[in-house]
Amino acid sequence: MSQPNLIRILIADDHPILGQALTMFLQCEPDMTVVGHAYDGQEALELFRQHQPDVALMDLQMPKMEGADAIATICAKFKQARILVLTTFDGDEDIYQALVAGAKGYILKGAEPNELLDAIRTVHQGKKYVPPSIAAKLAERMGSEELSDRELEVLRLIAKGKNNQQISADLNIAESTVRFHANNIFGKLNVSDRTQALVTALHRGIVRL
Repeated sequence: MSQPNLIRILIADDHPILGQALTMFLQCEPDMTVVGHAYDGQEALELFRQHQPDVALMDLQMPKMEGADAIATICAKFKQARILVLTTFDGDEDIYQALVAGAKGYILKGAEPNELLDAIRTVHQGKKYVPPSIAAKLAERMGSEELSDRELEVLRLIAKGKNNQQISADLNIAESTVRFHANNIFGKLNVSDRTQALVTALHRGIVRL
């Protein structure tokens, strides 16, 4: 296949061994070539600007700038950007935030190799690639009650191990207001205490430790 017809791919993943293995795998495909490998979100922006690849494979959790933020920044600057999330994170909030940021597809690292190739080719054609299992979680997320910005702030501080008094001081609000927000969080996450809220939030990708 002639060089102009190759799908030019940028890999953004902070794991060197995985990135090298993925590069070798994709280079074996007659219609694909890897033009760069970014090891953090900031480098992903720079390499995308430099190479303007046909498809970017983007992990979600990376140093300096997380994947969803990098996706949003790239898509704001390059309207035709075609980004495929390739990650281990399968929480409904992870999926939702990545697609809202502008990703055209979402696939897990545990997928079969041929599925990854299909996903790359599908996204390159300007179509979306969302497997049924991912679509089901996205539908579940769309049916859930969303946390407010303040509730997210409180939840993130809970994830840092802070008590109501500390959260009150950090956010400059009364402890009674902290308890009010915490109760709202429990209700929206369908849990009864802080521990359950944290476990659920981590599982769904709402917060990270």
